[in-house]
Amino acid sequence: MKQGRLYGLGIGPGDPELLTLKAHRILTSSPVIAYPTMESGKVLARALVADFIKADQIELPMPLPFSVERSSQPSYDIAAEKIAVHLEEGRDVAVLCLGDPMLYGTFMYIFNRLSPRFEVEVVPGISSVMASAAMLGVPLTYRDDVFSIIPATLEGEVIREHLKMADASAIIKLGRHFPKVRSILEDLGLLDRAVYIERATWENQRIVPIREVELSEITYWSLILIPSQTQPL
Repeated sequence: MKQGRLYGLGIGPGDPELLTLKAHRILTSSPVIAYPTMESGKVLARALVADFIKADQIELPMPLPFSVERSSQPSYDIAAEKIAVHLEEGRDVAVLCLGDPMLYGTFMYIFNRLSPRFEVEVVPGISSVMASAAMLGVPLTYRDDVFSIIPATLEGEVIREHLKMADASAIIKLGRHFPKVRSILEDLGLLDRAVYIERATWENQRIVPIREVELSEITYWSLILIPSQTQPL
């Protein structure tokens, strides 16, 4: 029996209309649709494309802990083996991934476990970083600018050094780390350049002046952009 193909399906930052034509084709034709579920039971990735999922498709929820040590979590081993059962029986499986599958995506950990055994195709998606720049109306980079994506979970001094070296930056995974990041931005004189957005492209998208952001308001789906100061041609 021929094995099924595994798809890492980038479904974009939130707006269903930003789904690529290729992702839509695979999403609506794959016999099995797998997607992560959070500890709270939320199934965000599925919710964003729910209108495209058909009743005859097999759905495969994957409970995954959204923690720092993702790649070592046994939950990924369990999820991968559940997917492998369908692939071995000849069914294609499309794994939904917010943003782009290979940019801080949950699919990477499934890919690492199953790509040695099965044929895999990754379908790129629009990342939240790129979508945020569009929603904020700020050009990120010009010409030879260096752009850096910095997780707020890093130590403060590490964040500080990355910000010093880059012409433009995105700071992601804010959450409880926002006060640390805000303090660093202020120390480096970047606070007035920095812009804050949460849930970019969603119906409840929110843009707030960074000096007015309250810690209690910070969500996982928020980030800070520091656009380039290079003068355009």
